[in-house]
Amino acid sequence: MAETEPAVLDIAELRTEFRIGGAWRAAVDGLSLRLARGETLALVGESGCGKSITALSIMGLVPHTVGRIAGGSIRLDGAELVGLAESRLEKLRGDRMAMIFQEPMTSLNPVMTIGDQVAEALRLHRGLSKAEAARRALSVLEEVKIPSAAARFHDYPHQFSGGMRQRVVIAIALACEPALLLADEPTTALDVTIQAQVLGLLADLKARHGMAMLFITHNLGVVAQIADRVAVMYAGQVVEQGRVEPLFADPRHPYTRALFAAIPRMDLPDQALTAIQGRVPPLDAMPAGCRFAPRCPAARAGCEAPQVLRDVGAGHEVRCHVAAG
Repeated sequence: MAETEPAVLDIAELRTEFRIGGAWRAAVDGLSLRLARGETLALVGESGCGKSITALSIMGLVPHTVGRIAGGSIRLDGAELVGLAESRLEKLRGDRMAMIFQEPMTSLNPVMTIGDQVAEALRLHRGLSKAEAARRALSVLEEVKIPSAAARFHDYPHQFSGGMRQRVVIAIALACEPALLLADEPTTALDVTIQAQVLGLLADLKARHGMAMLFITHNLGVVAQIADRVAVMYAGQVVEQGRVEPLFADPRHPYTRALFAAIPRMDLPDQALTAIQGRVPPLDAMPAGCRFAPRCPAARAGCEAPQVLRDVGAGHEVRCHVAAG
């Protein structure tokens, strides 16, 4: 995204911490991202790298009892979200920004009909009457392609399949036509056929409504299908980012290359699957320098120092002195 384009979401040097053993430890450390209207940015990385915490930080859902946003800025349409009162955040959630969670069954209220759950956001944020909210909710359910939506309007979540429940969650998120949609691994629990349908649906709805979408995933194949740009995250930091096509054609960071090497290829029948040795470091044992260095086959002198993102051309940035050298 060009720096001159207006950003729906603008994150600068975000630091989100959790209290561990009496000390505050950063789960997201110095993260900066910008996302324009109509653009999809994929946030990729292993479990535990900070992807979901980034989304929860944007939504203001980091639990205050154990976590905090210790620094940085999160702006939605130019308005600062960090430090915003809970009452103000409640008005934004489900209205100007919405989130689709990974497991739809835990995102839906089991004792409310799916029609009432979609209509609830419209009554709360748009002030619609019960009848008008129901009419609008039915229209949204039809838009996300719920079969026989009118007949199923009063059904409960347990009466739907996993794929249909995820469509209901998407309908709730889109009911008020948000400017920003956060999708936290929304296809992980689905089989590949339903996954493809949901990805196609999200791409279609994003184009139709002109939303900005932050798509969180560990699946690089999904990124190729849906994203315009990709940011690879490791141990709380973005280690590589750029447009999907050039980054996929020439991944520069050793971690990004390791992720690609771990993908099975159908055109190589004798391929040996490659695993990334080691694990993501715990929050209370982060390396002082490059956080991937203890697992990196390309580690050398200089990796013991903290790394910064370096532009290697056309907005392709890498947090690695070896790859950028």
